Amino acid sequence: MQAQELNAFLKNVLKNMPEDWLKLTTHRLDVYNESLAKTEFLDRFEKLYSENNADGTALAELPTAFDYIRLGHPLSSVLEWGIAKFSGLKPENVIAFSSRMTPILAVLRKNLFDKRRTRILYAGHLPESFDFETVKKVYGYDFELEQIENSHDISEFEGSTVFISKEDDLRELQLNQHIDFQICLKGDLGSIILVNGPENEGHISEIQHVRRRETIAMTPADSYTVLQELTSQQASAKHGADYEANRKKVENSVQEITATNSKVILGSCGLSVQYAIMMGLIDDAQEKHPGKTIKIIVPPNCYGGTNDQARRVAACLDNVEIMDLPVDRDNDMVESTNQVLEQVAREDAVPYIIAEIPTNPRVEVPDLDKLRATLSKKRKTASGEAAVEPVFILDQTFCPNVQFCGEDGILSEVKTLSYVSGSKFPSGGKCTAGYCVANKRAEGLMDKLEKHIRLCDNEATALQVSILAEQLPSMNQRIKEAYKNTREFVNFIEKKLPEAKINFVSEELAKQGFTPSVFSLDLPTKGNSEEEREKYKRALNQKLIDMMISRIPNESKYCVSYGQLKGCYWTIPATSTQGTTKETDKDYIARVSVSPDLDLEKHKQVFSDFVKEI
Repeated sequence: MQAQELNAFLKNVLKNMPEDWLKLTTHRLDVYNESLAKTEFLDRFEKLYSENNADGTALAELPTAFDYIRLGHPLSSVLEWGIAKFSGLKPENVIAFSSRMTPILAVLRKNLFDKRRTRILYAGHLPESFDFETVKKVYGYDFELEQIENSHDISEFEGSTVFISKEDDLRELQLNQHIDFQICLKGDLGSIILVNGPENEGHISEIQHVRRRETIAMTPADSYTVLQELTSQQASAKHGADYEANRKKVENSVQEITATNSKVILGSCGLSVQYAIMMGLIDDAQEKHPGKTIKIIVPPNCYGGTNDQARRVAACLDNVEIMDLPVDRDNDMVESTNQVLEQVAREDAVPYIIAEIPTNPRVEVPDLDKLRATLSKKRKTASGEAAVEPVFILDQTFCPNVQFCGEDGILSEVKTLSYVSGSKFPSGGKCTAGYCVANKRAEGLMDKLEKHIRLCDNEATALQVSILAEQLPSMNQRIKEAYKNTREFVNFIEKKLPEAKINFVSEELAKQGFTPSVFSLDLPTKGNSEEEREKYKRALNQKLIDMMISRIPNESKYCVSYGQLKGCYWTIPATSTQGTTKETDKDYIARVSVSPDLDLEKHKQVFSDFVKEI
C-alpha cells in the first residue's frame, strides 16, 4: 500500500511542479539557507507527503534545494528521496550524478585518505570509457576490479565493496549485505549511488563534495526522465535528438568566437572541464616529464570552485603541489607570475598556471604585453638546463569574446588552454555546460583533455549541447549590449555615490575588447575601528541588495549568475562564489551582473533611494 501511495504522490508532484524546477540553473540566495541545504527542502517535502499534498502552490513555496544544479536541485532531491523511500534508505544515502564514473572516483578518493582497500565488482559489460588502468596510473587510486555473474555472488571483504549494476528497477533495489556502495548506471542519463549501512555514512559528504567540485548532479531534465521511469510513466520525448548536428554547430560557434581551429571539449559544467584539464595535464606530465614535481599555480582568492578543486587534486597525488599566485588588490599578476615561474624553474618542476582574466570579483586585467613576455620567457633550472615551459590555463568566463587563443592573439606565443563556464554567457544561464579550446602551441594537449572528460563521463549532455547550439551564435551581441548597460549603470553610481569604490574595466580596456557586464562595488563605510568599518560595510551591502530585490523582484535577484538573458543579479562573493576560499582571502563586497535586457532606469532610481538613506 505504501508503495502505491508513494507512486501516486510522486506522479502528482511531476504533474504540478513549478516550471523552474526544470529550467533554473542558479538559485535565489534570499530563499536559500546554506546551513540547511537540501535537508530543509526535504523536511518540508516530507511534510507535504505526509499530508498527501502535491499542490502546485505548496511545491512552489518549498525552499531552495542546494544552490546550483552542480550540487543538486529540487528534481534530483525528489528523485533521491523517492528511491530512498522505495528502498528503505535515508534520502542522504542516495546521490544522483550526471556522470557514471565520478561516483566511483568519489569512493576511491575517500578510501585513499582513509587508507581503506576498495573492491570494484560489476556484472555484464562496463561502458567503454571506464578506463580503470588510467584511474590507477594518473589519479593515484588503488583498487581491485572483478567481473561477477550477479550480486548474489558477492562475499565478505575487508574494505569497501563497490558494485556497479545496470538496468535496475529503482523501486525494487535489494542491497546485498556485502555491498557498501551500489552504483546504478542509467545510460546517458547518469547514475545513482546508494550508500549501504551506517558504517559507510562517513562517505556521504565526501561523495557530495566530489559532485560539487568535479561534475554535476543528474540534470533536471534527466532527473525528470528517471522519475517518470520510477513512477511507471511514459518518458517524455528524448532531449537533443539531433546531438551530432548540434555538437557540430557548437564546435563551429566556439571556433569562430575564439578564432581557433582547435578541438573543442564540451563538459557538463565549467568545473567538469577544468577537472579534465587538470587530469589531462597531469597525465601528459607523467609521460613527458616522468619523476618531476607538478606545480599547480592558482590565485588564492579566485572562484572558490577553481581554488578548491586544484587543491583537492594536489592532495591526492604526492608529486603535485599548489603554489599561490597573488593577482589583485595590492598584487600585480605579472610580477607574481614571474616570481613563481622563476621558483618553479629553479626546482625543475612542471608549471601549470590557472588564472581568470578579468579577475573575479575585482574585474582586473593585467598588462597583457608584459604577461605574454613573462609567460614566454626562457628560464633555466638550478643546474643550468632549460626549464619546462608553463601551460597557461585561462578562465575567461567574464570575457569569452576576447580571442586570446587566435593565431594573432595576445598569448599566441604561450601554451594556452582557454575555458568558459557555459552557465554564464554561452547559454545565457539556461544550462551549465562549459567548453575548452587551445591555441596552436597547446593543440597537442587536447587529446589528453578529451581522454579525461570521457573517462570521467563528464561530457555535456545532449540537451545541454542543444541549448548551446541555440544560444552561442548570439553570445557576442549579448555581451556587447550587456556591457553597454553595465557601463551606464557604473557611470551613474560613480556620479551618485563618488565615495564608493567600483571595480570595473577602464574605457581603454573596453576598446581592446574587454567588455564584461559585471562589476564589484566597495561601498563607503565608517566606524572607529577596522572591525566596526567592516561590519558597517557588510550591513550596507546587504541593505542595497535587499532594496534592489524587494523593489524590482521581477528583474533584480540575489543570485550568483552572470551572463543571464534578463535582469540584474547581485551577490556577495565571500558568501557565494568564494565559499571554500580562505577567510583572509575573501571579498565582502557586492558583485553586480547586468544583462542586455533590464529596466535600467528603475535600477538607477532604487540606487538613488539607497543613497538618500545612508
